Amino acid sequence: MPPADSSALIVARFLKSNHYTNSYDAFINEAGLPASAGDVGKGDLTLETLLEEKKTFDVSVRYEKLGSEDGEGKGWARPAPSKAMAVTTLPSKSNLLSTSVELFDEAGTPQPLLLVTSADRRLHILDVPACSLRASLPAVQDSPILSCAVLNKHTLLTTSMSGQLVASNLSGDILASRRDHSKYVVKVAVYPSPTPGTPTLIATAGWDNKINIYVLPNDTSPLTSLPEPHTTIPLQSKPESLLFLPHPDNPSEPLLLLSRTDSNHLYYYTTGTTTTTNESPRLLGTQNLAPHSNAWIAFTPTSLALHPHDPSLLAAGTNSLPHMKLLIIRLLVPPLTTPTIAAPLTQASQARAALAIADKESAAILIHANTLAPQTPYSTPAIAWRPDGSGVWVNGDDGVVRGVEAGTGKVVAMLKGEDGGHEEGSKVRCLWAGMVGEEEWLVSGGFDQKLVVWKVDAP
Repeated sequence: MPPADSSALIVARFLKSNHYTNSYDAFINEAGLPASAGDVGKGDLTLETLLEEKKTFDVSVRYEKLGSEDGEGKGWARPAPSKAMAVTTLPSKSNLLSTSVELFDEAGTPQPLLLVTSADRRLHILDVPACSLRASLPAVQDSPILSCAVLNKHTLLTTSMSGQLVASNLSGDILASRRDHSKYVVKVAVYPSPTPGTPTLIATAGWDNKINIYVLPNDTSPLTSLPEPHTTIPLQSKPESLLFLPHPDNPSEPLLLLSRTDSNHLYYYTTGTTTTTNESPRLLGTQNLAPHSNAWIAFTPTSLALHPHDPSLLAAGTNSLPHMKLLIIRLLVPPLTTPTIAAPLTQASQARAALAIADKESAAILIHANTLAPQTPYSTPAIAWRPDGSGVWVNGDDGVVRGVEAGTGKVVAMLKGEDGGHEEGSKVRCLWAGMVGEEEWLVSGGFDQKLVVWKVDAP
């Protein structure tokens, strides 16, 4: 019997299901197939399902937006990381959930460390560039750690599936903890104090449909406690990703940029924590990432990453099925004050204004590309900019890390298991990209329980 997705079986299923009995008997006899070849089981490919998938693909392609290959300095910078080094110093085997390289300064000497979390609740800390194990902490959290951040270069913040926020040192000593979420805390972000006298902000995103913002004094002394949330932002659905960014009109005014489930918008919130605005956080505005689309291509921007050199440029990985879409967007940050309307708007003027906004949002989408990275409804998209901003790495459920050129949206690199990377068909769960010393690194972790460091192959 040929494979279940072979063209011969697909034709046989079509003939039998449509009662072309004579043609079916002649076909299976000539093709050497058994009499049961045309039976359709659950999940079997048929000619009808292939045509439906083709129609859906054609609709989605119409909304893709690729860049031009013209222009200097916009291409994928070469050489790029392609040489895999599997890290074998982790003391336990478990699915990897997050990874990042963070800068710590414990004794006056800045040192980058590789942080890796796994499904067995461990937090692994590795020295770089050697990737030697410095510590493997089993008891920082009471459940698997989903996100990490660094506070004041010496305190580690972690969030977990139980809804807990924990502050600890690199030895695993817990300095403070709070449980202000009832479900998964998928992201923690820190906004350092930009000027003397302004506070440091911590934001956590939980699947209990809320964002908590904590305010810490501008103090570099060791942390002894975490305050109660300064404010909570309720949401209509689960938050997927969030990050801080300064407002372009007032850099001392931090904004929260976030995405949430079942919405293709970006949401801009004030934090209500600065000395210039004594107010509660408010929704400053939204930015539609599919302004002229319909329900056929609904998606959620699940993974967000700011350009390493241009804070007005954002990359977003979506939960589109069956493949991840990558968007590169120019942020349309709303003004801090609402402009006054001179006269009441008529229905026609409102329609013209809405169309003008949609056109502006459409023009802000520089790239809308299909990465061909396979996904399921249970996937967790992850993206990471290359440190020079020439491209974006994306994960996938097939064990492949893909590199997408920022200027054109084309997939120009594929890092596979045959190159020493992840096992074929396994889920690549997390990515980090950046500079370690003078070297460009890409770090990936997956459900094949492998941690892989990709480096530039020396000539």
